[in-house]
Amino acid sequence: MKKWLGGVLMGSFIVILILRYNVMFKNPFSNNTLRQRIFVNTTDPRLKWVQQPTVSPVVQSPEAVNQVVVADELVSGLFLDRNFSSEVQSSLFTWNEMKHIVNYSKGLPNALEAVREARIAWDNLMDIVAKKQQIEVNESSVDNKGKQCPYFLSKMDTKDFGDKGYKLRIPCGLIQGSAITIIGIPNGLSGSFRIDLTGESVPEEPNPPIVLHYNVRLQGDKVTEDPVIVQNTWTTAQDWGEEERCPSRNNKKVDDLKQCSEKVGKLDNRTRSKPYFPFKLGYLSVMTLRVGEEGFHMTVDGKQITSFAYREGLEPWLVNEVRIFGDMNLTSVLASGLPTSEDLEHIDDLDALRTVPLPLHRPLDLFIGVFSTANNFKRRMAVRRTWMQYPAVKSGTVAARFFVGLHKNQIVNEELWSEIKTYGDIQLMPFVDYYGLITWKTIAICIFGTEAVSAKYVMKTDDDAFVRVDEVLGTISKENVKHGLLYGLINYDAQPHRNADSKWNISPEEYPEKTYPPWAHGPGYVVSNDIAKVVYTKHKEGSLRMFKLEDVAMGIWIAEMKKEGFKVYYKDENRVYNEGCNDGFVVAHYQSPREMLCLWQKLQAEGVAKCCN
Repeated sequence: MKKWLGGVLMGSFIVILILRYNVMFKNPFSNNTLRQRIFVNTTDPRLKWVQQPTVSPVVQSPEAVNQVVVADELVSGLFLDRNFSSEVQSSLFTWNEMKHIVNYSKGLPNALEAVREARIAWDNLMDIVAKKQQIEVNESSVDNKGKQCPYFLSKMDTKDFGDKGYKLRIPCGLIQGSAITIIGIPNGLSGSFRIDLTGESVPEEPNPPIVLHYNVRLQGDKVTEDPVIVQNTWTTAQDWGEEERCPSRNNKKVDDLKQCSEKVGKLDNRTRSKPYFPFKLGYLSVMTLRVGEEGFHMTVDGKQITSFAYREGLEPWLVNEVRIFGDMNLTSVLASGLPTSEDLEHIDDLDALRTVPLPLHRPLDLFIGVFSTANNFKRRMAVRRTWMQYPAVKSGTVAARFFVGLHKNQIVNEELWSEIKTYGDIQLMPFVDYYGLITWKTIAICIFGTEAVSAKYVMKTDDDAFVRVDEVLGTISKENVKHGLLYGLINYDAQPHRNADSKWNISPEEYPEKTYPPWAHGPGYVVSNDIAKVVYTKHKEGSLRMFKLEDVAMGIWIAEMKKEGFKVYYKDENRVYNEGCNDGFVVAHYQSPREMLCLWQKLQAEGVAKCCN
């Protein structure tokens, strides 16, 4: 939709002319329609919903008004009424209730971009769905679906490695545990080369973002004459980020590994003649770039050399191509540990893995919302095969749903759509997943737990966390606290990280206070229905304070409720392990799919919670 912003700020009014949409936008679950506007009076109280939950000035700025219009445009195409099956509609329940999330963009990085990109991804997905419905997909097409997201890719034909570089397409992004191995010989005049991990481009930005730029300069650069490795990122909006160089005296760590190995730049202990550098002109190098929890890690010839923390909005699951350029004689490129979906034709226990259908407003003892990203197929399958098989879940007294954002990659979205139709346990989010937007998912969990179903308690967890559902139910039942409950691993005296290098860095502008109110660690916490209900209500009113650390955000919201007269009860549970597993756990975090299955087998065989690693 084209916009024409006419006139200047005169008095307290601005008139905005917007070309008319001739289609009324209905949501999938009610007859309410999104408002259409041609002329907007900026002092109209009906526009309160599009403002941030701060004290509004009497006269709004042109920027604020423009944001209102942009917000309307972003959400308009995401909530069209479509002829979906009841199973698919149930997966879009929370989607419909979150049409106001664009109002909460302030303080959340990449918020408007995530909704804009979701609009593009959604339109593309709906086009594909419509085409498949027209041709009535036959069974043979299901076999091909498994090939869209291969676990392993390799290229070992030297004919493909030309002078203009080489590109390897990563069809479904990267996940934790993925690895890219490059074997080659630095050659030519300089021996310098670069490896770029690029993301998906969008129509308005044809140049894709660079999630990781790994530049090896054997002849040095403007800063030094010695060999150096430079790591960085690039986006259209922010250009190049801050360089991270190796050798370096920086002591920053990523996944407990040094950003730059202390070996690099030191004298070789064998010859004492030259500082050590992992690459050498004319010598074969075996490089493996691995995806960790917090960042990328490069090993060369078996030695850990560099680490690089993920930057905001540049997560590994968004990577769709490896690009290699420069003076490098390539031998092979391999990618392993890639995300791959299940072949539905070969799942023997498919019926047992499908979720129990839930009628609207079904009373539950506990609702569990699981954070997941679109291409984490294996993690979701591991959860389905393990703690989602607890009798309480299968009987319908407890329900669990995955909360998953769209992906910029069309293939991933196709696989996700198939998963939605097959298992019925996914709540699709109307935005592209970025780490900084997980607070939106917390709101979504509260919405589902109180509006889609009527749960006494609402729990949040992650797709790499093992939840002992019986223990959670037993503990909250013993506490017998029906109102104002926050149960989990409570942190009472945490302070904001003010280190710009920290993944959890919080600037004084984002949170000026010196300490956080009590909050429960994200791998597993429970709130009572009344708290979840207030979160939903404040979300609709536009008065919910946004904060990008979702578990801390819940603590902030509860503290604000307490100030308003809410009686709050904090129940600390030290058996929630937020950094791994300990015997006797209630929640064990950072568990791989293999470890999840092992934990479940131990529980089934021995009846006790014993760790597998």
